[in-house]
Amino acid sequence: MARNKYDVDEDLEIEFSWEYTKRLLAYVKPYKKEMIITLIIMIIASIASLLSPYLVKIAMDTSIPNKDIKGLIGVCALILLTIVIGAACMVYKIKTMTYVGQSVIKNIRTDIFNHLQRLPFSYYDDKPHGKILVRVVNYVNSLSDLLSNGLINLVTDLLSIFVIIGFMLAINVKLTIVCMLGLPFLILVVGLLKKVQRRTTQIFSNKQSNLNAYIQESISGMKVTQAFTREKTNAEKFRKVSDENRSTWMTAVRYQMLLWPAIDNISVITISFVYLIGVSSIGNGITIGTLIAFVGYIWRFWNPIVNISNFYNTLIMAMAYLERIFETLDEPVDIDNLPGAYKMPNINGHVEFKDIVFKYDDDGREILKKVSFEVKPGENIALVGPTGAGKTTIINLLSRFYDVYSGEVLVDGNNVRNVTLDSLRKQMGVMLQDTFIFSGTIMDNIRYGKLDATDEEIIRAAKAVKAHDFIVTLKDGYYTEVNERGSRLSVGQRQLISFARALLADPKILILDEATSSIDTKTEEALQIGLDRLLKGRTSFVIAHRLSTIKNATRIMVINNGQIVEQGNHDELMELKGEYYELYSSQYDMIKAI
Repeated sequence: MARNKYDVDEDLEIEFSWEYTKRLLAYVKPYKKEMIITLIIMIIASIASLLSPYLVKIAMDTSIPNKDIKGLIGVCALILLTIVIGAACMVYKIKTMTYVGQSVIKNIRTDIFNHLQRLPFSYYDDKPHGKILVRVVNYVNSLSDLLSNGLINLVTDLLSIFVIIGFMLAINVKLTIVCMLGLPFLILVVGLLKKVQRRTTQIFSNKQSNLNAYIQESISGMKVTQAFTREKTNAEKFRKVSDENRSTWMTAVRYQMLLWPAIDNISVITISFVYLIGVSSIGNGITIGTLIAFVGYIWRFWNPIVNISNFYNTLIMAMAYLERIFETLDEPVDIDNLPGAYKMPNINGHVEFKDIVFKYDDDGREILKKVSFEVKPGENIALVGPTGAGKTTIINLLSRFYDVYSGEVLVDGNNVRNVTLDSLRKQMGVMLQDTFIFSGTIMDNIRYGKLDATDEEIIRAAKAVKAHDFIVTLKDGYYTEVNERGSRLSVGQRQLISFARALLADPKILILDEATSSIDTKTEEALQIGLDRLLKGRTSFVIAHRLSTIKNATRIMVINNGQIVEQGNHDELMELKGEYYELYSSQYDMIKAI
């Protein structure tokens, strides 16, 4: 299914299972001490509140008829005490369970974030980032009420129901049986609504995900939107996805709300029968105090049932989100340390590709077709060719951002699949085509390549790539705050900072994907001097469309249609007068014409 669109609903690929509840409870388990204490306190509060109707019965049937003022004052004092106990217990419950609920949410969100960092590039290729973000933030937040109040309230309400039934049986068995006659009808209603409630909630979660994806996409592309005056068109698209979000929410709520009037009607009918039978039986084994006490209990009987129905609605909503959360947590980490993976020794930079075949899907087209080559330590390899030929795929396989379909990628004789990812990537400096600048200072952005680097090392790396000259002209120099993605910097400045970041780690293998594509000619000339010095002694792979930047490469490989069609140094390929000659000549003629 094409999932990489904001207007395509995501089908849930796993069936509902109560295992999700068990997994959720595993997050709650570390806080079982707080849960048990809170539960005991709430049981005490529940019992205290349930004494009130019985105390009213004593007042009505004993204290008032006997004009026992002391006894009446004592009963009133006990009722007041139950209110105070209930309020104190409620304060403790709110404080403790809010802490527990938010702690569980933090732990779930942390697990999702850590898991997302381990997922392969292919996961992000297939899914809009907004649909990922909604799972980490909105869906996890939706569990807040369930975790903060729902679980404790459920247990407390269930216990309350049994205690209330005990009190009612002690008062009058016949009226208790009448009160219980409404429960079968309630169970029938819940059974009928269960499936449709879950489905409508799932549909709403899809539309909420779509809305989030479109908002994220629109914000990321706002400059393009304004440049092409697409505001009205985008506003219409937003209105459509927003209307779908509202419509599905209203449908989900409509089915959720059906449970409340059902309970209300059943309870009112039941209570009416109790009144009818109770009033007609006064003086025949039932006193006025008994009837008032029983009615007090019957209202308390239906109150926890209403609470449980609210919990049920919350659970149905939460389960729809929980399914998405655990679907994300269960997303396979295709690129991971294999069993028995060992730490990559300090590398010299010898690289070998043996009969590499790569494709994104088993039934997809081959991106690389039996590619083989060998690179000796210290060689500077340039990869050139048309867009989509497979150049970036080669360096992605070397860094093991993707796994080969067949064949072997070797570094110093070690298959990259047999070594740990950290030990492999820490010895490589990678500057991808998509330059990313994080929010923070320029110093922090360069230090991202080596977290323990000193300020002097950072400045030295910046000078080497000719980034120092523009950095010192900024208001706060290296401590200038930049926005996410470096929006206040030019594209060329962002590339220079990213280049300094890659070089700071002093890698044995350096990978540059279009590293100089957005740097002006003057800067490029200065940068080339630094590059020649920095590339010396390390194996490097450079992808460049601007062929003038790779004339001094040890070897140039021309990639086309997933194969190496030509290779050699600049002079050799120019003499060959093949594809490289045509590419270089066409660029030269274009520059000359300008």
